[in-house]
Amino acid sequence: MNPNGRDQFEIPKELRSMAEAGFEQARKSFERFMSGAQQAASALEGRSEAARANAKELSAKAMGFAEKNVAASLDHAQQLLQAKDLPDIMRIHSEYVQAQMRNLAEQASEMAQAVSKAAMDAAKPSNPA
Repeated sequence: MNPNGRDQFEIPKELRSMAEAGFEQARKSFERFMSGAQQAASALEGRSEAARANAKELSAKAMGFAEKNVAASLDHAQQLLQAKDLPDIMRIHSEYVQAQMRNLAEQASEMAQAVSKAAMDAAKPSNPA
């Protein structure tokens, strides 16, 4: 008995060794889990940055196209105001429509390439840090 009047409880050495081994194994498992979680977070962060960059590029491209198309429309309207007669209006309009069809085809092709690139970038496996 100890001075408090109670029997002192001792943990057997084998049980203590098993508990210490279990604790050490749990600690190592937790460290591996945290390391994996940090790697996953880094990979997602890298992909997120690439996605943001691609989205910014696509947005800038779309804004550039919109700006170009609005400018072409304003030029077209100004040319129509200066037309001398109906045949002149028809010629100006025909030229405008043909030019816009070419521009829209080029813009659609550029956007398709940019979207394809963004999709390829998103599908690339990222390199862990």
